[in-house]
Amino acid sequence: MNVAIRPAQISDLPAILAIYNDAVLHTTATYDNEPSTLEQRAQWYGERTRQGFPVLAAEHDGPVIGFGTYGTYKPRHGYRYTAEHSVYVAPEWRGQGVGRALLAELIQAARRQGLHALIGTIDAANTASIGLHSSLGFVQAAHLHEVGHKFGRWLDIVLLELLLVEYLEKHATIRA
Repeated sequence: MNVAIRPAQISDLPAILAIYNDAVLHTTATYDNEPSTLEQRAQWYGERTRQGFPVLAAEHDGPVIGFGTYGTYKPRHGYRYTAEHSVYVAPEWRGQGVGRALLAELIQAARRQGLHALIGTIDAANTASIGLHSSLGFVQAAHLHEVGHKFGRWLDIVLLELLLVEYLEKHATIRA
């Protein structure tokens, strides 16, 4: 399958919104309970891009089928070299390498920006996402029990981290 990863544009926001809202309504990939509006997604996009963070779109033969980004992990100065990332894929494209392509490009973007660590906050039951992250060098740093609540039940999260220097050493054939 041919997936193109590129910087997202304002015109991609309706597709990004649809992908995100599907995750809100049908998955525990996000612990948001209410769908976003186009205005909220535009504000989110504007904040990310103003802060110099990438917002990437994955497309296949034209339509956007996934997106990924990273942003501030915590607002304190000491965390300035750490970012938290998110990757979302349209339901019909999950499990076909789209998330991998997006996450790999986010890793490269983080390296280019001089970041030291990427953090993923993932629902502990999302074994597909945990496996994807593990395959790219992420390791579990923490398991937090019953910190989220969605669909009438308590949910655990795992924090996965990738130290970008270690990633470089393990994947020496990957170029920026």
